[in-house]
Amino acid sequence: MIALQRATDTIRRWRWTEFQLLIVPAVLSLVGMLIVIVVPTGNLSFTWRDLWMSLLFIGLLYGTHFFLGATQRRADQVLLPLVAGITALGTIMIQRLQLSLERTYPGVGYEGVATKQMLWVVLGFAVLWATLILSRDLVWLRRYKYTWAVLGIGLVAATLVFGQDPNGSGVRLWFQFGFFSFQPSELLKVVLVIFLAGYLYDIRDLLSLNTRVGPLSLPPLPYLLPMVAMWGLAMVLFVIQKDLGSALLFFGIFLAMLYVATGKPLYVVAGGIAFLAGAFVMYQLFDIVKLRVGIWLNPWPYASGRGYQIVQALYAYATGQVLGTGFGYGSPAWVPAVHTDFVFAAIGEELGLAGTLATICFYVLLVFRGFHIGLRARDHFHQMLAVGLSTILGLQTLIILGGATGMIPLTGITLPFISYGGSSLITNFIIIGLLLRVSALSESEPRKPPARPAEAPVRPPRSFAGQAPTP
Repeated sequence: MIALQRATDTIRRWRWTEFQLLIVPAVLSLVGMLIVIVVPTGNLSFTWRDLWMSLLFIGLLYGTHFFLGATQRRADQVLLPLVAGITALGTIMIQRLQLSLERTYPGVGYEGVATKQMLWVVLGFAVLWATLILSRDLVWLRRYKYTWAVLGIGLVAATLVFGQDPNGSGVRLWFQFGFFSFQPSELLKVVLVIFLAGYLYDIRDLLSLNTRVGPLSLPPLPYLLPMVAMWGLAMVLFVIQKDLGSALLFFGIFLAMLYVATGKPLYVVAGGIAFLAGAFVMYQLFDIVKLRVGIWLNPWPYASGRGYQIVQALYAYATGQVLGTGFGYGSPAWVPAVHTDFVFAAIGEELGLAGTLATICFYVLLVFRGFHIGLRARDHFHQMLAVGLSTILGLQTLIILGGATGMIPLTGITLPFISYGGSSLITNFIIIGLLLRVSALSESEPRKPPARPAEAPVRPPRSFAGQAPTP
């Protein structure tokens, strides 16, 4: 029995379920890279040096797996394989798009894009490890929530003065450090979730004390003002910078966390009305909003100008049909910014409807797993943190997929773990590290048995005359 117990503990420490699930993204990375190498040339000869990115990626996966087994063995065993599958698809697509862009636009500067993306993946896994090591107790995040919020908003505000525009998009949202560009708004979305989770945890007992404000029933307003002020300041900065994608993302995160904390759909309805009113005002004030709405409603009159991007993306989806043209047989380079904003169009062209649905399923499972971690969290703060972080991934995916397919106006944000870019990729790995830590802390808590219902007091029998019998 002792030997059997030791063997069982060893298997648990190895995280056997995770070990098996990681085989799928490992094989996907190898096979996908082989296709990218073989298809353009038609030559089946290759060396292991050609597969260095896939081999490095597999090493990162299983290195992280054994690290979790050694330090976070109770952490969720499905989250890492899901992220690995999406990231594997991302690295393959970036390598494929680099070859297509180099062939279509020689000498423009697309050389080494895949190598840089692999560098961000390595840094992302390093940040994931660092997040797990530094966040052994998440209470310090809640304790310094105002500090994080002020620093995050301050970084975004600094882009108004020191920001750069390396992509020529017309908005200065990045800090330029040599070959590396950092976008503070990517980090601010995590900081804002930490602040909201900590603040909602502090006032959790006051949320049930409602005050009538006209037809609305709200918690005491003085306790809501700091939270609304921090969120409102971030929204004002995004509007000033014309970073409409981040503004929409932050608005959705705020509403989702407020609804989870209170359980009142009235906040969602009121927030939706406020969003429509704000969108109408921005439509009247900013020409870029009018242009994007016009392109969204009917891109064909702008097909040779500002609507060229979405029109080419729609052609790509139509070309891919159900099963796609085949990996490496499409022409994704005709879609502008295909490796950043419109990587989903490349997936639709070469992998077809089947590939796009599979990609969406990966994201749905990832968000579902994050909410599952939130349901099992050990307290309200960890629950709100997990829900907020999962909402970031879900809303960001929904917004970029809606823009890339023409369902909503374009917003200019990236597809998590797939699009090219260092800031987004590293921030998303921070999110996964925090989710893994929340799940590890939740599973380490001893679960109390359900309380037995209180027994009703036994009344002494009474006689037919209504008197208690004599002993």
